[in-house]
Amino acid sequence: MFTLTRDDGHQLSTDPARLDLDLVHHWLSTDAYWALGRDRETVGRAFAGSLPYGVYRPGDGRQVAVARVVTDRATFAWLCDVYVDRAARGVGLGTWLAGAVRDHLATLGVRRIVLATSDAHGVYAKIGFALVEPDRWMQYDGRGQA
Repeated sequence: MFTLTRDDGHQLSTDPARLDLDLVHHWLSTDAYWALGRDRETVGRAFAGSLPYGVYRPGDGRQVAVARVVTDRATFAWLCDVYVDRAARGVGLGTWLAGAVRDHLATLGVRRIVLATSDAHGVYAKIGFALVEPDRWMQYDGRGQA
């Protein structure tokens, strides 16, 4: 398990037992454009098969942010489902979370991390993420198929 505490007392942890998956499901399925309508079972399976990162408020320990990483824990990672509770935004938690994930993965030897965003490019650019060459990366997207 990896933990890190920010100067203001917010704590990051990779302990899956600390995740409030009902809250995470609510955030993702109702407020995250990439996961609207995602069912609770899918959220649970996704986090069970990934490296989870939760951020917890000082004092009461309530979860205020989340991210998950799909990775081989050696060479490659996909950072996804990054979400900061609306009430906790504006104090840099998203940038801190993404930077902490990047740094933690580096300790495992992971040197390539990808992510997708439609609206948070500035958050990730602050910590070294850059746009990907459009003629190099490919994808198969089966989300629209029955």
